[in-house]
Amino acid sequence: MMIYFSFTFFTLFSVFQIWLGSSSSNNFSFIFLVQVCVVEGARTRGASKIIGVDINPEKRIKGEAIGITDFINPKEIDVPVHEKIREMTEGGVHYSFECAGNMDVLREAFLCTHDGWGMVIVLGIHPTPRLLSLHPMELFDGRRIVASVFGDFKGKSHLPLFAKQCMAGVVKLDEFITHRLPFEKINEAFQLLLDGKSLRCLLHL
Repeated sequence: MMIYFSFTFFTLFSVFQIWLGSSSSNNFSFIFLVQVCVVEGARTRGASKIIGVDINPEKRIKGEAIGITDFINPKEIDVPVHEKIREMTEGGVHYSFECAGNMDVLREAFLCTHDGWGMVIVLGIHPTPRLLSLHPMELFDGRRIVASVFGDFKGKSHLPLFAKQCMAGVVKLDEFITHRLPFEKINEAFQLLLDGKSLRCLLHL
């Protein structure tokens, strides 16, 4: 689990260099572990505002516990998500992370970034042949779209430092283990993941 976490964490900590006081929007829908990694990375880097977006209201409590400062449920607002976020952040976030693997969410993630320097980082997997609806002129104001798979993570040089940060409590890994079950209940563990009720479940032999 540490390796999996580190890939997403280093996307924020190493490659994109979120700076102290910047704002980020975490646009997500289903795979909650990736979202939590994004939030932890943004928190560790000192982001002043971390906005979580999810249609599942239960994610608000967990999100607030790990560091989000604001939560938006698209079903509870009467305007597009990007309009709400741009209003909350006086023009848009510096970084927006798309974790759902959904083209509509990716489009919203792009629109909620700030003109001139906003960046969208694509972390979600997009299996369908759909293409992103984007006019070239929308990129002329300086906003960027990039993707990251491993966050430029280098095991030999980065892993020892990352392990020290975890042991020192700089990075909080304990928050990611939400359930512990005996191995014979492995099907129950998978169901918890599918239902969005678990981040990671430790199975004991």
